[in-house]
Amino acid sequence: MKTPLITRKGYTKLRNELEVLWREERPEITRKVTWAASLGDRSENADYQYNKKKLREIDRRVRYLRKCLENLKVVDYNPEQEGKVFFGAWVEIENEAGEVLELRLAGYDEIFGRKDYISIDSPMARALVGKEEDDEFVVKTETGIKEWWINRIWYDPTDKI
Repeated sequence: MKTPLITRKGYTKLRNELEVLWREERPEITRKVTWAASLGDRSENADYQYNKKKLREIDRRVRYLRKCLENLKVVDYNPEQEGKVFFGAWVEIENEAGEVLELRLAGYDEIFGRKDYISIDSPMARALVGKEEDDEFVVKTETGIKEWWINRIWYDPTDKI
């Protein structure tokens, strides 16, 4: 089960996507479907079939976004978070092999297409929550146990209300 949390930026991005799909893309595709249907035989009409499929995809995404946005809880930055890792934090971590990563703890719906965001439900995020700079922590993954150190913690100033 995914934790229904999201950053303010993530929520705004999803809400904007819903608006574009509903107010711009869907009406345009609906016009194309109507036009293609008016041409007659739909069984061999590639325009009709393609745009009808596209319309179903848009409708599926719109339903998902509406349900998702209704259930998500926006987590805004709080000054009390400073110095510790909580939801929305950026962290720079390093392991014994010298591998350095910069990651942000974010909601499930924010991580797609981002290599620098990790879900708050991931093993790495769970191990990080509540830690401070210079803390050592262990992450159990499918590939084994790894030790990491926290070099730096910061929060995005644009997340502040």
